[in-house]
Amino acid sequence: MDQDLIRLVNKLQDTFSNLGATSCGELDMPQIVVVGSQSAGKSSVLETIVGKDFLPRGSGIVTRRPLVLQLIHTPVPSEPSPNALPYTEWGQFLHIDKRFTDFNDIRKEIEQETFRVAGQNKGISRLPISLRVYSPNVLDLTLVDLPGLTKIPVGDQPSDIEKQIRNLVVDYISKPNSVILAVSAANVDLANSESLKLARSVDPQGRRTIGVLTKLDLMDAGTNALDILTGRVYPLKLGFIGIVNRSQQDINVEKSLTDAVESEAEFFRNHAVYRNIAHKNGTRYLAKTLNQVLMNHIRDKLPDMKARLNTLMGQAQQELNSFGDAAIFGDKNQQGSMILRMMTQFARDFVSSIEGTKVDISTKELSGGARIYYIFNDVFGQALASLDATHNLENHDIRTAIRNSTGPRPSLFVPEVAFDLLVKPQIKLLEAPSLRCVELVYEELVKICHNCTCSELERFPRLHAQLVEVVSELLRERLGPTSEYAQSLIEIQAAYINTNHPAFISGTAAASQRAPAPSKPQILPPVCINLDEDLSDDTNVSSLFPPREGRAASGSHDRARTTGSTSTALNSTNPNSINASTGRRSSSKTRAHRTSSHTHHRPPTSTSHTGASGSPGSARETFLNYFFGQNGPGPIAGSSLDRSNAFGASDSGFVPVGRDISGSEPSLNLGLMAGKRGIDGNSAAFDMKSLGKHIEATPLDGSAMSGREEMETNLIRSLITSYFNIVRQSIQDLIPKAIMHLLVNHTSQHVQNRLVSSLYKPELFADLLNEDEALVAERTRVKALLDAYKEAFKTLADVSLKSS
Repeated sequence: MDQDLIRLVNKLQDTFSNLGATSCGELDMPQIVVVGSQSAGKSSVLETIVGKDFLPRGSGIVTRRPLVLQLIHTPVPSEPSPNALPYTEWGQFLHIDKRFTDFNDIRKEIEQETFRVAGQNKGISRLPISLRVYSPNVLDLTLVDLPGLTKIPVGDQPSDIEKQIRNLVVDYISKPNSVILAVSAANVDLANSESLKLARSVDPQGRRTIGVLTKLDLMDAGTNALDILTGRVYPLKLGFIGIVNRSQQDINVEKSLTDAVESEAEFFRNHAVYRNIAHKNGTRYLAKTLNQVLMNHIRDKLPDMKARLNTLMGQAQQELNSFGDAAIFGDKNQQGSMILRMMTQFARDFVSSIEGTKVDISTKELSGGARIYYIFNDVFGQALASLDATHNLENHDIRTAIRNSTGPRPSLFVPEVAFDLLVKPQIKLLEAPSLRCVELVYEELVKICHNCTCSELERFPRLHAQLVEVVSELLRERLGPTSEYAQSLIEIQAAYINTNHPAFISGTAAASQRAPAPSKPQILPPVCINLDEDLSDDTNVSSLFPPREGRAASGSHDRARTTGSTSTALNSTNPNSINASTGRRSSSKTRAHRTSSHTHHRPPTSTSHTGASGSPGSARETFLNYFFGQNGPGPIAGSSLDRSNAFGASDSGFVPVGRDISGSEPSLNLGLMAGKRGIDGNSAAFDMKSLGKHIEATPLDGSAMSGREEMETNLIRSLITSYFNIVRQSIQDLIPKAIMHLLVNHTSQHVQNRLVSSLYKPELFADLLNEDEALVAERTRVKALLDAYKEAFKTLADVSLKSS
């Protein structure tokens, strides 16, 4: 029965080693682990127990892989049969199906297997070598020989060889079912024993540690280890056992192990100190003790092993269930039912991830629909908020647009054509972030699609790939219409500039914000117009300024709306104000006064233009004062009257061409007057050929801006900003709605129908349910491991019944 226990453990150990039991949880087997420093005599102890020379020898580290040594007693039959093998002792490795009758070949195989895994550089490996030794001269034992403890790397050993070996040893001896065989040399102080030090770290009470003292015959004369062997120096529950190994001289002369054991027994019987304890020392006593300790240890650990096997069986059964049953692959109905179930689950996971109703919601980062919300409100919202309505518009660009929109006529008010021309490209700035928002949501939906998987679906990588491809194709189909619609929303906003929007700032309000505060009365250049004449108090100012040529009354009304109801502001002023749509009067009296040396101003009215700046009247007056002066109607700075009379004019002369609207020197810098009359009154030759050259050489943006141009530029900039903000707010609201309707909601509603129509086809079932080869192999391994667990549990149960 005791032999059955040890052999049962050996069988379980071999089974789990072949099947890779570590994937389901390692079963802690009862075994004896041999620990000791280099040259402490571990290999000699094992060879003496086996009775054969089979372990590699040499200087430095020799054992570089754990060696699991299973000793199996094979009794010699009293009457050998004619078919019996000619040999009674042999060895067999777990990694090779071959019997080794020559133990020298076993040594060579150990060396070659060590080199194959651990390399030639004296490094170590955790992968064990399993060796069974069948012999009538051994007792049933399971021993694990570990690399010897070292301190300093030698030769080409790794620099951390000490740490590697120590970690390997601790991993083995820290298991509760392991019995520690701590080997120490007797000719070294026991306080320096590394094996006992490690054993105490994992077994502080010494309950599962056996001490072995080697080289007792090499101790200094007059010294002995009696106190250690009797447990008075370092007490251990399992005690110390003394051993006398073969010397190097004995090995060189090839002294047999049988003779060595006899010499050892003679040493203890004849030693003056050890003769009284000779029966408790020596290799034979050590083998018997280890056999008895191991059997008792296995018997004590049987309940724990059965409990552990129960746990491992449950884990293996659960893992096997996760792989699914392979018996369904021959039935088309079962295949179709499985595919339909996984399609439905995939579609449900996709929709629940978007809606935020998925069971396994992440608490570490945003996912699914929360990321779509983040794109709408944070990414897209911040992108729109970062856009400056006029950051790419320079002042000279706005001034050029204003001049180009007036054609050959001078502008009296800011033309609405310039506003339309400038605001449309700014609206186009919203197109890029809107299309990028569509792309980001599309990418997030594709990511959600890839993350929709389950353990059952992982069995079928082709089915999962097809599900992802079908949903991705549906998303690609919706990406185009969604992007086109988002682009259309921008084009719709640019197609019609609705300046009548309630949130749009009026031109008058913008002018009042941009116009400079009135200062001291301006000294205007002399002009040839008497604005007081023919302007009575009951005169309708607006009737004096007919619409521009080619525009109807409705067109004038549109201009009034664009510039902030400027016409209304003009009509509401007192009769002393002048309509800004013209700069002169066509009466003969006006022409008669062109040679006047100063301008006639009307007396100021009783109403203050500077008070109540917050009222509408104040805003309109401020706007008019900027054009006509602070103290009443006067000539418009930069107007055609000013340009034609600043230097005086004659019937036979020309007005200076290209005069800057601020009244400064001519912007084209011609310096010439027609009819030999110059600006300074001196005669000069007029070269008509140089006109074109001067025009080409003087860019428009090179000239300084006048006060009027600066006011017009700022006014246009304010109007563009106001309208851009309106469009931006509308786009920020419409784009997410369009994406949700055309892309997100449409995909969620049609995903399951698309999956069924594309993949639920009987001719595709076999290909879709083609399992991964690695998964099939893993299922086979787990099934074999489960069978081994069940067989081991049954064996342990039978042994428990027999022992009881």
